[in-house]
Amino acid sequence: MTKPTVPARAPVELTRRAFLGTSAAATALVAMDAHASSEPRAAPEVARPFELAEATVADLREGMRTGRYTARGLTERYLERIHSLDRTGPLPLCSVIELNPDALAIAEALDAERAAKGARGPLHGIPVLIKDNIATADRMQTTAGSLALVGAVPSRDAFLVQRLRAAGAVILGKTNLSEWANFRSTRSTSGWSGRGGQCRNPYALDRTPSGSSSGSGAATAASFCAVSVGTETDGSILSPSAACSLVGLKPTVGLVSRSGIIPISHSQDTAGPMARTVADAAALLSVLAGVDPTDAATAASQAHASADYTTFLDPEGLRGARIGVLRGPFFGYHAATDACIDEALALMKSRGATLVDPAPIATAKQLDDPEFEVLLYEFKAGIEAWLASLGERTTLRTLADLIRFNEEHRATELAYFGQELFHMAQERGPLTDRKYLKAKATSRKLAREQGIDAVMREHRLDALVAPTMAPPGLIDLVNGDHWLGSSTTPAAVAGHPSLTVPAGDVHGLPVGLSFIGRAWSEPTLLKLAYAFERAAPARRPPAFASTADLARVAGR
Repeated sequence: MTKPTVPARAPVELTRRAFLGTSAAATALVAMDAHASSEPRAAPEVARPFELAEATVADLREGMRTGRYTARGLTERYLERIHSLDRTGPLPLCSVIELNPDALAIAEALDAERAAKGARGPLHGIPVLIKDNIATADRMQTTAGSLALVGAVPSRDAFLVQRLRAAGAVILGKTNLSEWANFRSTRSTSGWSGRGGQCRNPYALDRTPSGSSSGSGAATAASFCAVSVGTETDGSILSPSAACSLVGLKPTVGLVSRSGIIPISHSQDTAGPMARTVADAAALLSVLAGVDPTDAATAASQAHASADYTTFLDPEGLRGARIGVLRGPFFGYHAATDACIDEALALMKSRGATLVDPAPIATAKQLDDPEFEVLLYEFKAGIEAWLASLGERTTLRTLADLIRFNEEHRATELAYFGQELFHMAQERGPLTDRKYLKAKATSRKLAREQGIDAVMREHRLDALVAPTMAPPGLIDLVNGDHWLGSSTTPAAVAGHPSLTVPAGDVHGLPVGLSFIGRAWSEPTLLKLAYAFERAAPARRPPAFASTADLARVAGR
C-alpha cells in the first residue's frame, strides 16, 4: 500500500491510496541512516555527466549488440552511480537497501554467454533493481525493510525473479521501501524502513518518494538502473511512479506471479514495472508476465498475456479512443494538479480522442471500508503463511511474534510510528469468517460490476483517466504522511490494471496521469499512454534539489 490506513471510525480523513506504495548479516550499501533529518540542506553533487542517464532498455540493448557496451561495463557504471549518489550528502537518497555482491560476476558470465551463444533473452545484460519484498535465494536479503527478517533468506527465487534471470537481466540489488509495504501503521512515513532508513525523492530531497515501492521509484528516476520492479496492493507502484516522474504499471491481478513476494492481500497484490518510458515498462512487463503453477491466480492470464507488449505501442494510439474522465473524488483536492491534468485532457482531445467528461464511478466513495477489512484479514493469513515458508530460517511464526519483535526493538523499529495495523490484523480471525467473506464480496461488486466495468460499459470506453495523486508532500517523521487524494483504489480493489505516465509538474514536483481499464486491458493502456507520452513528453531528469522550486509554476 502507500498511505497510512486508518479505520473509518478514526477521526482522520480516510483515503485508501496507501496501506501500501543494519545488521551485520545484511550486505547493505553502508550503515542505514534511519534518523536522517527532513530539514532542507545542501543537495549532493550531481553535476558530473552520467553516460547512462535516462538510457532506455532499447538504448542499452543496441549498445551491447554493437559492442559499445558490455553487461559488466553497464553494471559497473550503475554501481558507481549508486555508490556516489545514494548514500552521500546530508540528505541521502537511501533508495537502494542492498547491492547484489554477485552482480559483476553475473554480468561477466552473461557477456561470455553472449559471445558464445548470443543473447539469452530480451533483457540480456540489462541491470534491474527489485523491491526488498521480492524473494531471491542468493546472498541478498528479503526483508520488506524490517529487521525482523534479516537472515531469513528464502529457499528459492520468486517466480518473477526466475523470469528475470531467464531473460538475462542482471539483478543489481534490492530497493528500499515503506516497511512491510506500508501495512504497519495508521500514521507512517512513506519510504521509511527500519532496515533502510528514510528514502527521499530525487526531485526534491525534503519530499516524499511516496510508497510503498519508494526505493524502486527513486532509484529508477535517478538512473541507478535501467528499470525496476515494484509491488502494489493499493497505490504502491502508481504513487511512487507519479511522485518520481515515472511510468508505473499495476497489472491485472494474476498477470504477474506473486509467489515469492512477501504478501499483504492475495485479492489485490501484484508486482509490476517501474520505468522512465512507456516502452521500457512494456518491455519489462513482457518478461514479468507468465503463468506460474504455484500462483493459481495466474492461470487466468493464459488467454490474455502477451509475449511482447511493445508491439502495442502506437504513437497514434489516442486517435479514435473513447476515454472517460473520473471527476468526482478524483479531482478537486489540488487546483494546480487539476490544471495540469486538464491540459493533458485537452491534448488528448487534440490527438483524436473522444472524452466523456465526466464519467463517474458511482461506487467510488463506498470502497474504503470493505477494502480495509479484506486487507486486515488477508494480511494476517498471508504473513503467517510466509513465515511458515521460511522454516528454520526464522523463529518468528505468527503476526503476534512480529508485534513482539517490534516492541523488543522499539528504538529501531518503532522510533517514529507504531504498528496499529498489525494489532488490528491480529484481532481478525480466519478467512472463513462471515465478516471477511462479506467484505470481500462487497469490495469486488462495488469495484467491478457496479464500478469500473459499469461505467466503461455504459459509455463504451477504452479507458478511464484521472490525476494519479497530488504532488509529493514533505517528509514528516513526526506527524506522518499528508495525503490530499489519489485515484488508485478502484483499480486496486477490482484487481484491474492501471498505468501512470508523467503529465507535468507543480513547482518542479512531478504530476502523473493515470489510465485505468478493464481486466487484461494492458495492451490498450500501454497504447494510450505511449501516444500521450509521445505527444507530451513531460519527464525531465531529477536534479536532487534540496527543496521544491517555488518560483516554478505548474505545466508540462
